[in-house]
This record gives sequence, structure tokens and C-alpha cells, in this order.
Amino acid sequence: MGERTWLDHLLSVVAEVQARESVTVLLLTANLFLLLTAYYIIKPVREALILAGGGAELKSYSSGFQAVLLLFLVPAYGAFASKVNRIRLINSVFLFFTSNLLIFFLLSKANLPLGIAFFVWASIFNVMVVAQLWSFANDLYTPEQGKRLFAIVGVGASVGAVAGSGIAALLVKPLGVYAMMLVAAAILLVCLILTNLVHYREKGRTKDAAVLRQVEQPLARDGAFQLVFRQRYLLLIALLVLTLNLVNTNGEYMRDKVFSRAAQQAVASGTAGGLSELKLLGSYSASFQFWQNLLGVLIQFFLVSRIFKYVGVRGALFVLPLISLSSYSLIAAVPIFAYIRIAKILENSTDYSLMNTVRHAVFLPTSREAKYKAKQAVDTFCVRFGDVLSSLTVFVGVGILSLGVRRLAVFNIVMVMVWLLLAVGIAREHRKLTAERKPEAA
Repeated sequence: MGERTWLDHLLSVVAEVQARESVTVLLLTANLFLLLTAYYIIKPVREALILAGGGAELKSYSSGFQAVLLLFLVPAYGAFASKVNRIRLINSVFLFFTSNLLIFFLLSKANLPLGIAFFVWASIFNVMVVAQLWSFANDLYTPEQGKRLFAIVGVGASVGAVAGSGIAALLVKPLGVYAMMLVAAAILLVCLILTNLVHYREKGRTKDAAVLRQVEQPLARDGAFQLVFRQRYLLLIALLVLTLNLVNTNGEYMRDKVFSRAAQQAVASGTAGGLSELKLLGSYSASFQFWQNLLGVLIQFFLVSRIFKYVGVRGALFVLPLISLSSYSLIAAVPIFAYIRIAKILENSTDYSLMNTVRHAVFLPTSREAKYKAKQAVDTFCVRFGDVLSSLTVFVGVGILSLGVRRLAVFNIVMVMVWLLLAVGIAREHRKLTAERKPEAA
């Protein structure tokens, strides 16, 4: 294998890196960093256009439209993946989304209403390209390598989200809303270059003729949803992601509700320091996002690889649901501002760091078709359908049954118990899959 380089040793601060692994993992990390940076640069554009053109109600309703649209997009992606090899698939998807940004920019010059179209597009872009990049990483690494190195790759996502938000705040005023689309498009082209660099680098290092043939072949013709429903392991992952997103989005509603109530009470009691309700909400939100992102980066840097090392991918599946169970039990008992703020910071930071890495690592022992096609279905449709179910929960629970934050927290506790059962099922299936691959690898 050779001796470890100084870069291998340096990266071992985050995770265990063996000889000659550092360059590829750094390129993947940089790729994910730039991808999340691009998304968070256009996220304020997305929010501004939808709120100006349709309001919060239209923004809420769009999640259902996204889920319906993904029912067609995911099979189309799978069909295309069955006709081209890996690098052509990735290049085509990146160029498609990059060209879309240029089209939106040109349409803005004609003063066309872009709010709903760009909001839906940006939401789908985010989940599809990120899922594809993780599919690529799954395809490059063995389960043993992924267990060690995915913690480093995930750093790119955590830091990219923070960097993108900061860059957007700096550039949106001098450049304007629409010019941000061009900035994101330029970053996507750099991502494309990095992806090709990794592809040809790993291809050149591979001596196994069977692996080389596999890389150049299109995927089998099985459909994405067909794969999910056919394999128990993939179906359990899909249900877990859907449940996770339902719980988290419900939690976001509870947080917003308690924050709004706290701001109103502060203004009414004269303890707001002269700030308006809107400014207080902005202050609460900014503080929340700062601590959430900071804690997420620290978890990704220093804890994810250690958790993977000592309890494995299967053990890591249970960390976030146990945190969520504690969080919503606390909210159900004492739904006050200080407690829900701490609970949601801990839950969200763990979700965006550890759980995000776990969600991708569970695909390591699956087939290439599952890594590209089924993963798209899980990371796009199941995520967005979780948003739809959360909207329905709030509509029925709050709008019809007039449930308060405490009752919604109890509902989330029940859903977390379902989440834990799904995690048990995935852990069992994961153990079987990894046991089967060991004799095959030997």
C-alpha cells in the first residue's frame, strides 16, 4: 500500500486515512463544499423570489408540487443512467442544472415572474445533485473505506453551508438577486471539473479489469422506485428518511411557533430593548442558525469518524433518534423558548452532520444501481414527501384539531419510536449485507 504522506497524517485529525487516500478524499470534500456553497448562494434568491411573487402560503404548497414532479424526474434519471456510463451521467446532470441557471438569469431580463418556478427548481436541484455526488463517492469506496472516509467528505457539506450563507450575505447587495445565479453557475462548473478529475484519477489507479469495465458500462434497467420496493433494506432506508424528515420539519414548526410567541411577549412586556417583533425574530433566527451551524461543523470534524469507528454505521443510526426522543420529551413537558432553542440546535446540528453522513454510508454495501438510482429516489422524493406529510400534520393538527406545541411534540415522540424501529430493521439488514460482502471481497 505504501507509506502514508504528510497529508494522510494531517487528515487523520478528522478520520483514519490510509496511504494514498488523502488526495481523492480531499477532492471529493472540496467538490461537496463548492456544491453546498453554490446552493446556499442561490437559497436567498429562492426565498426572495417566492416571498415576493407568491407569499409564504405558495411556498408551503410548493412542497407537494415538488413531490409530484419528482415522481417523474427520478424515473427519468434512472432511465438515462441505464443508457450512459458513470461520468457521462454525472456530467450531463451538472451541465443540465448549470444551463438552467443561465436560462433563469436570461428570463429575469424579460421581467417574467420566476418565483414559483425557481423555488421548485432550486429545491429539486439541491437534493438531486447532492445525492448524485454521494452516489459517486459510494461507487468509489468500499464499505470499509467509506466508513472511515465519509466523515471527511461530510466536512465539505457542513463548511460549505456556512461559507455559502456568508458569501450570499456579502454579494447579494452589490450584485443583486439575479446575478447570484451566475455566481452559482460558475461554481457548478468548477464542481464538474473536480468530479472529472477524481473519476479519471481513480480510473487510472485501478488495475482490476472487471472494475474498469463496470465503470464504463451503463447501469441495469431496473427503475429507482422498483429497486426500493423490491429490496427490504432499501425500503426501510426510504421509510426512515421520510420519517426523519417528517419529525424534523414538525420540529421546525414548533420552534417557529415558540419563537414567535416569545417575540410577541417581549414586545408586549417592554423587555425587547426597543426592538420590533420582526427584528427580534431576525435576531433569534440568526443566533439559532449560527450555533446550529457551528455545532454541526464541530460534530463533523471531531465526532463523526469516532462514532463510526467505535459503534459503526449501524450504531450511528440510533444517535439522532435518541436525541430527538429526548428533545421532544422535554418540549412536551416544558415548551418554553430556552429549552426548545437548545433542543432544536442539538437536533439540527446532529442531523446535518452525523445523520447526514450515516444516510449516505448505509448505501455502501448496496449495488451500483441502488447507489445511483434508489438513492435518488430516497434522497429526493422521500425527503420532499416528508415535507408534504409535515404540512398535512400541521394542517390537521393545528388548523382542524387546534393542537398546541405540546400535543405536536407528543406526536413527534410517537414518530421517533417508529423511526427507532426502522433503524433496528436497517441495522439487521446492514449486518447481513456486510457479512455477505466479506467472503466475496476475500
